Amino acid sequence: MNLTLIIIIITGLLSYQAFQKPIMKMNWMFNAYQIKTKKQYYRFLTSGFIHNDWGHLIFNMFTMYFLGSGVELYFSYYFPEFGSYYFIALYIGAIVVSGIPSYIKHHEHIYYNSLGASGGTSALVFAFIILTPTTPLCLFGILCLPGFILGSLYLIYTVNMSKTKMDNINHDAHLWGSIFGLLFLLILDWQIFIRFVEEISNYSFFN
Repeated sequence: MNLTLIIIIITGLLSYQAFQKPIMKMNWMFNAYQIKTKKQYYRFLTSGFIHNDWGHLIFNMFTMYFLGSGVELYFSYYFPEFGSYYFIALYIGAIVVSGIPSYIKHHEHIYYNSLGASGGTSALVFAFIILTPTTPLCLFGILCLPGFILGSLYLIYTVNMSKTKMDNINHDAHLWGSIFGLLFLLILDWQIFIRFVEEISNYSFFN
């Protein structure tokens, strides 16, 4: 059993508990106002382990299972002594860091809430893209494109949605989780960037 599966199981169990216990959901979700006024900094982390509903949970964990496993395998192969620690640092770090922009924006808004592992899963998705940029990724099993192309389109979409605020999705968490994933890999091994550039430079749709 790898770390990816362990995190999925823990997240699933905690999310299920939150479905059954509204008070737990209320106390664990991200609320910048409560963080500021009551110093409840734990919400930066706990909000990443509960979800709003089954669809929200399944989508995030499905993404994590397939792409997170690939990132974990890379860490275990290239960093056999510290790979597990790097993987945990990437995932947990992304959950916490992706909440900071929301905190800055909404620390005066008492009714603003957010929850879900999207910051962490976004980091894993973009870490996977940096490692294997030309591997096809499929959006809802329909639109399949090389990771570096689909990732670029996703970032453009996320930035636009973050500015327009046309729905109830925390696009800031998606955006900054993605950026965290990119930077984490590049800081960990800057040669990854060289391999990334070489791979996309040699890519052709007609191969």
